Amino acid sequence: MGILVMIGQLILSLSILIVLHEMGHFVPAKLFGTRVEKFYLFFDPWFELFKVKRGETEYGIGWLPLGGYVKIAGMIDESMDLEQMKQPPQPWEFRSKPAWQRLIIMLGGVTVNFILGFLIYAMVLAVWGEEYLPNENAIYGIHTDSLGMELGLQDGDHIVSVGGKPFDKFFDRALVREIIINNADNIRVRRDGQEKDIPVSESAIGMLTSKENKDRLIFVPRFPFVVGEVKEGMPAEKAGMKVDDQIVEINGKPSPFFHQFKEVAEKNAGKTIKLGYLRGSDTLRTAITLTEDGFIGVGTKSYLAVLGTERQDYSLGQALPAGVAKGWSLLTDQIKAFGQIFRGKLKAKDSLGGFGTIAKMYGNEWIWERFWRMTAILSLILAFMNLLPIPALDGGHVMFLLWEVVTGRKPSDKVLEYSTIIGFIIVISLVVYANFLDFFR
Repeated sequence: MGILVMIGQLILSLSILIVLHEMGHFVPAKLFGTRVEKFYLFFDPWFELFKVKRGETEYGIGWLPLGGYVKIAGMIDESMDLEQMKQPPQPWEFRSKPAWQRLIIMLGGVTVNFILGFLIYAMVLAVWGEEYLPNENAIYGIHTDSLGMELGLQDGDHIVSVGGKPFDKFFDRALVREIIINNADNIRVRRDGQEKDIPVSESAIGMLTSKENKDRLIFVPRFPFVVGEVKEGMPAEKAGMKVDDQIVEINGKPSPFFHQFKEVAEKNAGKTIKLGYLRGSDTLRTAITLTEDGFIGVGTKSYLAVLGTERQDYSLGQALPAGVAKGWSLLTDQIKAFGQIFRGKLKAKDSLGGFGTIAKMYGNEWIWERFWRMTAILSLILAFMNLLPIPALDGGHVMFLLWEVVTGRKPSDKVLEYSTIIGFIIVISLVVYANFLDFFR
């Protein structure tokens, strides 16, 4: 079911974005009196799932969910309708329109996706606000894994800044972003009451973006193990533990943090351990036999509940500029990431992902806030990718139109034909390669 939920969210997002993107081409084409022969959600090689004709336009749904298209009369595009191009130009055709009108038609799709991405971001902020853990609330510092230790971090460190930028909101991805995207060369931490600068090595970007480390949590806040739920019939209930008990001691040694209990439990699965825990102002002790999986049968309160989050609410007037700012930050990160790839600091094979990678980002539970946030991200990424000057993409058509506007000379149909074929091969190859990587991951 989880996989179906992920696939369903991805298909719904893509359907919304593709239809609105193609409307961005369709509407100005019709306004300029250009004939639109087809309007399709998804591609329809050999057959379609549904089609209906209204006026001069055939509307349909294809079976191949790699995108969508509008077939505009008198235009060399992925449909490769070359027979039409051999006929004399007609006044309702794309090729008969002034260059500025053709430019508006071709920019319509990415314009819609840019605006849509910003608006959805704003909607998410207006409806749900933004919940976060203030760094100052992480009073016990961090618990880091081996990857964080390779960066020079230690358990108990309090992160102060990354690359000189204050670390105000506790989120390990913020640190990763500054290192990968903005080339942060140091991490300032407070350790044993003193501030210390940890240099970031040149190999850190490759280490953080490698296939095996890409989605790993580098650190989490240290937090006390406070019982949030006691499961019926499990060892903790039999030992008399209750909700809000706080484990502070394991086998006679002080162990006030959740990760300490987890490490001991994993090593002592099926064995008996001694626990000391606080109940109000009293310290109680008991012996508990762990299950064969290393559990005692309680649910712990999350670090967000224990340490305390803050929520920033937005009015509609506040959400609009904030949504644009978040969308713009995402776009600039994409541009910087491309720069890192060209400079060899990021490996393309570790940065690319296909439909599987995207679907996983939606999660296996349908949460509307996350769904719309992902849809906003995908809209902006689609706009950015479509604007790349690759023939067969909108950016390729725009590139040739700008050449025509600047030089006053229109590229020949043969140039457009061959470049579209080459561009289409490039695009399909990238899609296949990205999904090929997903399959082997």
